Amino acid sequence: MSKKERLVAAIENGTVIDHIPAEKTFQVVNLLQLQKLSTPVTIGYNFSSKMVGTKGIIKVSDKFFTDDEISRLSVVAPNVVLNIINDYEVVEKKKVVTPDELRSIVKCNNPKCITNNEPMDTIFHVVDKAHGILKCHYCDKEQVMDEVELV
Repeated sequence: MSKKERLVAAIENGTVIDHIPAEKTFQVVNLLQLQKLSTPVTIGYNFSSKMVGTKGIIKVSDKFFTDDEISRLSVVAPNVVLNIINDYEVVEKKKVVTPDELRSIVKCNNPKCITNNEPMDTIFHVVDKAHGILKCHYCDKEQVMDEVELV
């Protein structure tokens, strides 16, 4: 496919978030607070994808994400691909991988957990990446990543 045939306009510099499961596209927008940016953001939704069936794609001009933002992204949409664009060319591809530990990203769903009763950061250990199982560092309660509430 030539650059002129792309489904979504090319960007000069920035990040393309690709292979987002379609139903997670707007969650990714909210998570990264893309609606607050002053640079152009293009959101493509329900494109066909060999990897995930239907996908979303988000192009963010002049924005490069921090490790913290990428860790947050991994909770909502693990396995997305970040394409770093410089002068209309992909200069780097980063596959988003869930880290072994999530700090201040996920809320514990145990109402008795100290993190829900004291002003402190949450810490979760990712005990099973394949099935998205997280375990609270403080109360040992396990949660499934698909059902978590973000901090």
